[in-house]
Amino acid sequence: MSASVPIRVLCVDDHPLVRDGLAALIALHRDLQVVGVAATGEEALERFEELSPDVTLMDLELPGMGGLKAIRVLHERHPDARIIVLTVHQGNENIYRALQFGATTYLLKDTLTTDLIRIIREVAEGHRPLPADVATRLADRAAQPTLTKREVEVLELVARGFPNRRIASALSISQETVHVHLRHIFAKLAVDDRTSAVNVALRRGIVRLP
Repeated sequence: MSASVPIRVLCVDDHPLVRDGLAALIALHRDLQVVGVAATGEEALERFEELSPDVTLMDLELPGMGGLKAIRVLHERHPDARIIVLTVHQGNENIYRALQFGATTYLLKDTLTTDLIRIIREVAEGHRPLPADVATRLADRAAQPTLTKREVEVLELVARGFPNRRIASALSISQETVHVHLRHIFAKLAVDDRTSAVNVALRRGIVRLP
């Protein structure tokens, strides 16, 4: 970026206080400028098309279209979009999916403000900085067995309190197949029961409570 042209930032978060706080922080730096804000994934896509920001700060927990889907759609439409995830979600599955879908880097909201400003600048320059704690979580995820799409679907229904019979009906599979999926899930997550499986999956970001 030219030193005379501010880095144009789009802030996407459903909490007005967070958006205001980010705007106030960025306004302290003459080489940065908030050009727009959005509160939903759909609005983020619209604002990006209107404004063509240099960097987009994206939360994951958004009403309507969630942040992960917004990242995927935005990246499909604009492969060069520079997206910084800024969220409270620490699960390694969230990190993996966000980066796979097209995010440039992933930050937690407790990131020091000085680090946030530095990373915005680095991302605007075309770099892909990844904080050490996030890199560690990503490496942990790579070392763990991956659940199949069907196993995730089963686990999501378990998290919603569905018994095996309802899971079988919802997915149009037999109860015996549900039992098989659960055995595989327990083995991959290194747990012995449904409650522990859900707890691990929530912590890692594999599933979320409805």
